[in-house]
Amino acid sequence: MTIAETLAERIAGVRHDALPAEALHWARVAILDTVGCTLAGASEPCARIVARVTASYGPCLVFGTAQRTAPLDAALINGTASHALDFDDCSDTLGGHPSAPILPALFALAETRPADGQAFVAAYVAGWETETRIARGINFYHYEKGWHPTATIGVFGATAACCHLLGLGPEVTAKALGLAASFASGVKANFGTMTKPLHVGHSSRNGMLAALLAADGFTANAGALEHRQGFLHVFNGEGNFDVEPILREWGQPWDIVRPGVAIKQYPCCGSTHPAVDAILSLVREHGLTPAMVERVDSWTHPRRLAHTNRPDPQSELDAKFSVQYCLARALVDRRVSLEHFEDDSVRDPAIRALLPRIHAAPHPEMSMASTEHFGAEVRVTLMDGRVVSAKVARPLGRGPGNPLPMELLEAKFLNCATRALTMDSAERLLAALRRVDTVADVRLVTDAMVPAAALAAD
Repeated sequence: MTIAETLAERIAGVRHDALPAEALHWARVAILDTVGCTLAGASEPCARIVARVTASYGPCLVFGTAQRTAPLDAALINGTASHALDFDDCSDTLGGHPSAPILPALFALAETRPADGQAFVAAYVAGWETETRIARGINFYHYEKGWHPTATIGVFGATAACCHLLGLGPEVTAKALGLAASFASGVKANFGTMTKPLHVGHSSRNGMLAALLAADGFTANAGALEHRQGFLHVFNGEGNFDVEPILREWGQPWDIVRPGVAIKQYPCCGSTHPAVDAILSLVREHGLTPAMVERVDSWTHPRRLAHTNRPDPQSELDAKFSVQYCLARALVDRRVSLEHFEDDSVRDPAIRALLPRIHAAPHPEMSMASTEHFGAEVRVTLMDGRVVSAKVARPLGRGPGNPLPMELLEAKFLNCATRALTMDSAERLLAALRRVDTVADVRLVTDAMVPAAALAAD
């Protein structure tokens, strides 16, 4: 059997009633978080441009609006919105954002046919497991080479989830995965621009497209992953992938449980978060202000610093990938929040004055060979000669061993959702998402995302 055929059998076998309670809990957490991030991202320029360019009509909601569009366009628009703020969840295994490629496609597909919450959640877990299993065989070479794993691997997650929700058998699902191998794309050179979130919308749309085409009889090579001119050889190259981890231990445990989902506290690249946690601990402990600071030294894992060493960010999107900017914001504002990446905030004179004092370097004790690459160390030299420092192994929220407390998760959701909805509407949506796998029809959830003002206008 090919890799796709083996995965397809396992995808088809995922059942809600056989999933452990932990997997269901973390699925609800991740779905809640992703919906909030998507609602907040719906008004971002990248999502608005995609919505204008693709303008179509259909049954599927453009999140945070009253607009309805065709299923594939909804996946593209909402997928772009889900990642527009870089606030969505992360996966250690994927080396990226696991939920954003999957959920926009699943929500759009669930609006075209009856689907209850149990079917929706089972499909989501099947998609997560598929993308992270493939990631185990190709990372971190794939990540280092310059591919954007959220998109290049996430497309397989979206495909698997859509195949599961459609109830496709293993033979058809294997063909859909073969199609997805030709749809995979996204390079990290476009980080810090609108194209990065577009990668996610593209992978979500393409995952649904692969499933729908295969369901209608479209053909593809089920061996397209391991073929000598297939995904593994073309994207990674001979000797730079391992098939065995892809096929080993499916669901033992489910990847969404361990290493699990990482929920972001800050709306910027997750590679900056441990350093932000470290400096905020120093701000709280020592009452630091910018006037007290002569110099800040930040050390992060070289894998993480490669795309976050941006001492002079020129746009709000660029700033999301600047560890220097994020540390400056933490010092100036004692927090890092959505408004710090809006309205020309990157030109803030207080930030510009501080940036030259912040220096980033790879941590000398963090090996590239290690899979533990989520730590940071920050040292602050004060004007009076004192030196204070903090070291963080993992930021808060980075996996179930250090989870974001539920009250912080729900506060984040409401902060995000109320960018599109009233507080009352956001709280009703929150209540529905807490029990998403018990709803009789997922369309009850998407209906709750339409702004009250739009409903009144109708």
